[in-house]
Amino acid sequence: MTDSGKCAFVLGIELVDGPDGSVTMCQRRYVDEILKRFGMDECKAVVSPVDISTRLISSDAATKVNAPFREAVGALMHLMTATRPDIAYAVGY
Repeated sequence: MTDSGKCAFVLGIELVDGPDGSVTMCQRRYVDEILKRFGMDECKAVVSPVDISTRLISSDAATKVNAPFREAVGALMHLMTATRPDIAYAVGY
């Protein structure tokens, strides 16, 4: 076994060393890739992705989505299970 130096990435997840010796896992590149793939790279961030008090009502008109729904949800679920459990409610909503 040889020392290859400081580890920066593991399975596509960036490892960031904190000043206190902690290590944080970051998937900023993956998030940027998802946003770019689905044409949302210019979107604005919000504090909470979904208002949990919102009531959903059924609509007669079918809403067309430009992005393949299953692919988008799958990408977000991967992100959710790896490093972003805070988006679980919005992804499963």
